[in-house]
Amino acid sequence: MSEHTLFHSRKFFVFNLVLVGIVAGFVLALFAFSCSTRLPAGDTAHAQETPSSSSSSGVPVVNGVPSFHNVAAKVLPTVVEITVVDVVKQPVPDSGQGFPFNFPFPPFGGPGQGQQNQNNGPQSKEFKQEGLGSGVMVQRSGDTIYVLTNNHVVGSATEIKVKLYDGREFTAKLVGKDARKDLALVSFTTKDKNIPVATLGNSDSAQVGDWVLAIGNPFGFQSTVTAGIVSAKGRQGVGPGNTIDQFIQTDAAINRGNSGGALVNMEGQVIGINDWIVAPSGGSVGLGFAIAINDAKRAIGDFINHGSVQYGWLGVSVQDPYPSLAKEMQLENKEGSFVYHVFQSSPAEKGGILPGDFITSINGTHVKNTDELIRMVGDLPAGKDATFDLIRYGTPKTVTVRIGLRKDQAAIEKNRNLWPGISVLPIDSQIRQQLKLADNVQGLVVVNVIDKTPAAVAGLQQGDVIKKINNQPISNAMDFYQDINEKRSHFNFDVERQGSTFSIGINK
Repeated sequence: MSEHTLFHSRKFFVFNLVLVGIVAGFVLALFAFSCSTRLPAGDTAHAQETPSSSSSSGVPVVNGVPSFHNVAAKVLPTVVEITVVDVVKQPVPDSGQGFPFNFPFPPFGGPGQGQQNQNNGPQSKEFKQEGLGSGVMVQRSGDTIYVLTNNHVVGSATEIKVKLYDGREFTAKLVGKDARKDLALVSFTTKDKNIPVATLGNSDSAQVGDWVLAIGNPFGFQSTVTAGIVSAKGRQGVGPGNTIDQFIQTDAAINRGNSGGALVNMEGQVIGINDWIVAPSGGSVGLGFAIAINDAKRAIGDFINHGSVQYGWLGVSVQDPYPSLAKEMQLENKEGSFVYHVFQSSPAEKGGILPGDFITSINGTHVKNTDELIRMVGDLPAGKDATFDLIRYGTPKTVTVRIGLRKDQAAIEKNRNLWPGISVLPIDSQIRQQLKLADNVQGLVVVNVIDKTPAAVAGLQQGDVIKKINNQPISNAMDFYQDINEKRSHFNFDVERQGSTFSIGINK
């Protein structure tokens, strides 16, 4: 190959290389522009709002560029960092050697650190433990500003501090907290009238696929904003120990420290309080859950006025019915919640709700399942009447109940007031085989006996087969509930247990 040919070949190679680089750069630039949610490099972000609109996807458009910055600017000043100090106790390891090896605290004038008590039991040591979370300023009254956060953020803290978006810190105090809803309210005082509070939106209006921002302090990085969508709505019975809230699921990145922060829509309205994540690796995997703000609004007022959430109390023990029970009670393919037990002298009993009833709606609002029933009853105001639509023995019925106030003693009502205190199921082939029942044995099998109830005190046991009640043969669940709901104070149960048949008297 000649030198001239080689020269041209090199020039052609370089030309192709440059051309490919230009095309690749152009494509990358287009891709980066289309995916950007920030202001373009070199632009100046001013404090005042700039003209904005919304794209067809619902994302705000600022100066022709998709951006969330107006939403973030509106909400960020309302979200605070919460730091807490909690005093915890841990046992002090015992060296087993005593003084002087437990020095520097000598055994003069009483036991010292690291020593054992007079009963030679291990001592515990108190120490301070710090925690970090987020909160949302939701209300102001005079010089007092109220901050909504999670119960698990404040815990049993002895010291609470809030840090504002501008860096100022205030000492806060606990107003009230509630473990069931995992919500808490703290407050601080300031003469500054310019501190903003958040606008609370309507979480019911949020739709799956809507854009949302999660704002908080993950891992202590204050005022962090992440974007995502509403992945699902109305998640119930999924939170750690929380079965009464409705959760909004989002793929906006939520990590430790985000708890108590805001989930906001594109109007800058808070629609959720970030609560927990599914994180096998300890970090965000796109499964975050926020308490729907509509579930939190009433709690704010209750915390301020009463120091705790005021729950309505009905006085029933409910659960979704087993398929075989639903079939015999004519409840197949129906949505609602089955009443297994009723507390005597409770609002439910006074209002006419009976064991075996199937509640389908409250005040005209449909009840899908037990979790929803529990949430709806808890939100009912005490002292007010509520209308319950239900199915009793296959027939629709409506009753009116004056709701009570749920107190600690009501939540753990003594079981002796619970009727009937047992759960029964029809005998199918699986139960017959498991209990080794003869083919001719008919009746209902007791699958659960609640401790200290009249049934338990009388001697009924799990696995017993109820054949008669008050000398009436029991062939199905409908018979059972009709018989136990008779207005009488004493019932006779004919029971078969391990081949022996006998009678058990139960006083209601």
